[in-house]
Amino acid sequence: MSNQTTNKIPATLIPGDGIGPEIVEAVVQVLDALGAPFAWDRQTGGLAGIAAGGDPLPAATLDSIRRTGLALKGPLTTPVGGGFRSVNVRLREEFHLFANLRPAHTLVPGGRFDNIDLILIRENLEGLYVAFEHYIPIGDDPHAVAISSGVNTRDGSRRIVRYAFEHAAKLGRKKVTLVHKANVLKALTGVFLEAGREIAKDYAGRIECDDRIVDACAMQLVLNPWQFDVIVTTNLFGDILSDLIAGLVGGLGAAPGANIGEKAAIFEAVHGSAPDIAGKGLANPTALLLAAGLMLDHVGLTGHATLLRSAIDRVLNQDNIRTGDLGGSASTGDFAKALVQRVSSVC
Repeated sequence: MSNQTTNKIPATLIPGDGIGPEIVEAVVQVLDALGAPFAWDRQTGGLAGIAAGGDPLPAATLDSIRRTGLALKGPLTTPVGGGFRSVNVRLREEFHLFANLRPAHTLVPGGRFDNIDLILIRENLEGLYVAFEHYIPIGDDPHAVAISSGVNTRDGSRRIVRYAFEHAAKLGRKKVTLVHKANVLKALTGVFLEAGREIAKDYAGRIECDDRIVDACAMQLVLNPWQFDVIVTTNLFGDILSDLIAGLVGGLGAAPGANIGEKAAIFEAVHGSAPDIAGKGLANPTALLLAAGLMLDHVGLTGHATLLRSAIDRVLNQDNIRTGDLGGSASTGDFAKALVQRVSSVC
């Protein structure tokens, strides 16, 4: 890859919890073999952050991301109870990461759903996940009534829909589908649909636009996912549908994620920390490898990204080296070693 820049790109690296350190190490080995020029600043988060300083999102980690504007992270655990807010939500809010990018692409052909190639783009900061919630006590029950308010703004809706159309245009995609529930949530998701249709006019003749009610979209994704190309939707619906489309390609172990803002971008495996298999060499690093591919695209190293994805495809489908969740017997280290050999033979 000598035709790409050799300047080091500062980036924050957060190994995370459970299987996080194992899959992060595997990904770093592959990126090194690829010649990807990241200068890693290793930081802690999740349970490791609590153990080190009592906070699942330490100040040093936040400072690092502010400096680099770029991060790759393994799964982080937010303890249940104890007053800790979701680490992922805090990161999105802290760095205004308004767009969540979740592509789904068939990795191993021959399954129930084959030739899947979808992109879901989720608004990351608004909707019901702003969590304006409270209880109303009645009698001796302090939690008798629970109330939650969602917030969608026209500007936020315009921003995420324009991002979806621009991303579609950059990749040569043909259609963007707006997913909503404006038949019932007429204000909360109606404003999203209105803004989406407004933005779509700027791309008329270049990119088709249609819309779906979220429940119908969920059904159609199972019956005929090939009718979709790029989906853009609000926060809660995006969270649900992104896991659904991950299921079409083998589950969260094959699902990368990117959280994009104007001044920072964080790339991640969206699956959990799987503490039950931590340290056993059973973890599949594919989701984080694909997230690293998105990271390479983001910084303009498209040649590296293409080579990485090609190597993953060849190791899985030509070398037939797969971890247990994909029907194979390779360890995390075996899979990483095979990928290193693949990319080293080209670089």
